Amino acid sequence: MIPWVLLLCSVPLAATAGPSKTLGVPPDLISKYVPSKAGTWKCLDGSKEIPWDFVNDDSCDCPDGSDEPGTGACPDTQFYCENKGHIGAFIPASRVNDGLCEPQCCDGSDEAPGVCTNTCKEIGEEYQKKRKAELKLRKTGSKIRSTYITFAHQEKKRLQGEVDKLAEEIKSKEKEVQRLQDIADRTESLSQAALEHKQQSPLYQNLIEHHNALKSLQREYKKHLEREKALGLILDTLRTGYNPNYQDMAVLEAVRGWEELAGLPHINDVGKDAEKAKESEGTTEGEAAQTEGGAQEGEQQQPQLEEGEWSAEDLDSNKLDDLLNVDHTALLLAHDEHIQAPQEGSILFDLEAYLPDSIIPAYEDFKASLLNLLQKVGLSRGSESSGGKLQIIFLVNPTRSRLRHTADSSKAWQVYYDAKNELDRMVKDKETKENDIKEIFNINGFGKDGEWKKLDGHCMELDTGESALSSLIVKSFVILLLTGTSIDSYTYEVCLFDEIKQKPNNGGQTFSLGKFKRWNKNADPGTPEFYSKQVYKKGTRCWNGPERNTKLLLTCGTENKVLTVQELEKCEYQIEATTPALCLPVEENGKEKKAAGAREEL
Repeated sequence: MIPWVLLLCSVPLAATAGPSKTLGVPPDLISKYVPSKAGTWKCLDGSKEIPWDFVNDDSCDCPDGSDEPGTGACPDTQFYCENKGHIGAFIPASRVNDGLCEPQCCDGSDEAPGVCTNTCKEIGEEYQKKRKAELKLRKTGSKIRSTYITFAHQEKKRLQGEVDKLAEEIKSKEKEVQRLQDIADRTESLSQAALEHKQQSPLYQNLIEHHNALKSLQREYKKHLEREKALGLILDTLRTGYNPNYQDMAVLEAVRGWEELAGLPHINDVGKDAEKAKESEGTTEGEAAQTEGGAQEGEQQQPQLEEGEWSAEDLDSNKLDDLLNVDHTALLLAHDEHIQAPQEGSILFDLEAYLPDSIIPAYEDFKASLLNLLQKVGLSRGSESSGGKLQIIFLVNPTRSRLRHTADSSKAWQVYYDAKNELDRMVKDKETKENDIKEIFNINGFGKDGEWKKLDGHCMELDTGESALSSLIVKSFVILLLTGTSIDSYTYEVCLFDEIKQKPNNGGQTFSLGKFKRWNKNADPGTPEFYSKQVYKKGTRCWNGPERNTKLLLTCGTENKVLTVQELEKCEYQIEATTPALCLPVEENGKEKKAAGAREEL
C-alpha cells in the first residue's frame, strides 16, 4: 500500500492551493488588498477587520462582500476577469466556479485552472483588427462630419445676410406703404370734382395716352413674336425636310435666307460637325484669332442702345408689365404734392407775407367767409393740399364724377393693400430666417455644432426588391404556386427631419411611415445616444389598425445609407442607417474616446 503522504505529493500544487488573494480584484483596487503588519485586513467599507487568510477563502466575512472578490461566496458582488492580451471585463460573482466558461472571461479565470482555455490572444488580435477598421471608418466619417459643420456656419452666415438685407428692404417698404396709405387717404377725402379737375391736367392726360399706346404696342409685339415663332417652325420644317437634289432654287434660296437670318449652319453641314471638330484641332493660332475677331465683329453689329432704352430681354421680362400697372391717379397726387411743396425762401405767391401784421386777422376772416360762401353754393372747395389758397371748381355731371372718384379711391386702396401684404410677407420671411438661424446650433435640433443641418431634408432609399432579388424570386414563385398570390417589393424612402415613405415597386399607393417627431428622449441632449435614434409618427393609418410609426436607428458610417427595414409588429417599423454626422473625432493617439470606467489591457 502506498502511503497517503506519497499520494498527496503526487497531486499538483496548483490543485491544492487556494485562489490568489487578488483574484477577481479590478486594477484600481489592487492596492487596497494588502495585509497589515499584524496579518489582518480591513473590509473596504471599513466595517470590520479580519485575518488576511480569510480573504478569498470561499466564506463571506465582510458585510459588503469585499473579502471574496474571486470566489462568489458573497451575494451581489462582481468578479473581474483580467483578460491579458484583450480587454478586462466584469461578470456576476455568482458565475464563478459554476463549471461554465463565461465568454467575457477569455482567460478562463472564472473557473479553476485547466477548466477553460485561455483564448485572449486570438480574441485580442481579432478585436484589434476590427478596432483598426472601425477607427479608420470613424476618421473618414469625422472628416465628412467636419464639412457638415462648415456648411452649418456658412448657412448661418448666408441666412444672416438675407436677414440683414430684408431688414433694409422692410425699412424702405414701410416708407412706401406709409406713402401709399397717405395717397389713398387723400384720394378718398378729395372731392369728386377736385379729383376730376386734377385728372384734366395735360401731364396726366399725356401719361394716359402714353400708357394706352404702350399697352397697344405690347399687344402687337406679342402678336409679332407668336407670328415669328410660327414662321420659324415652318422654315425649320422646310430646312430639314427639303431635298437639295431637286435643285429647286426658290426653296434653296428660302432655306439659305432663313439659315443666315437665324444664324444656323447649312443643313448639309450639320452631319459634318465631328469632322470639323477634328480638323479644328489643327487650326493655327492666327486662324483662331481671325475666328474670334469675326465673332467679335458679329457681336458689334448689334445696335447700341441709347441711355434709357430697353433691350429685348427687358421687353420680354415683367418690367413692361410693372410699368403698365402703375397707378396713375396715385402718381398724379404724388406729383401734385411735389409741385405744391413750398420752395425754401419763396414768398412770391404768399399774399399774407406782403400784408402788415395789423391787417392779417381781418384778411383771414374775409377769406374764411368767402370760402364758406362758395362752398355752400358748390362752386369751390378749400383743399388742404392747396395750402389754404382759393380754388374755384365748377361741378359738371356730379353722378359720373362720384363714380369715377369711387373707382380711383378703390384702386388707390388696392395698391396700398398689395404693398401692405408684400410688407407682411417680408416681415414673416425675416422672422422665419431668424428662427432658422437659431435652430442651426440648437442642441435639440441640428446639434450643438450644427452637424445635422446639412442633412435637413436629405433623402435616402433602399430597394428591398434589389437587396434580396434572388431569394425573393424563389419565394414569390413558391407562394404563387401555393396560393395564387404574389409578394410585393418596396422601395423605402427616408427623408431626414421630414418623412419616411413606403413605395411599391410594381405600382400602387405610397404609404407614409411617419413624419419626424423628435430625437431619442431616453438620452441626454447633445450625447451620441441622443442623436442615434429619430422617431417618426402619424404615418398613413393601417387597414383596421393604428397609424404607421417608425424608429430610425443611426450609426457612424462614411455615407448616408439605409441598411435594413423591419416591421417589428403591425404598423411599427424599425429602420437602420448610417451617417457621417455621428462619427465623432478620434483622439490623437488613434483611439476613440472611451466611456468612464472602460479599461483596455494589452
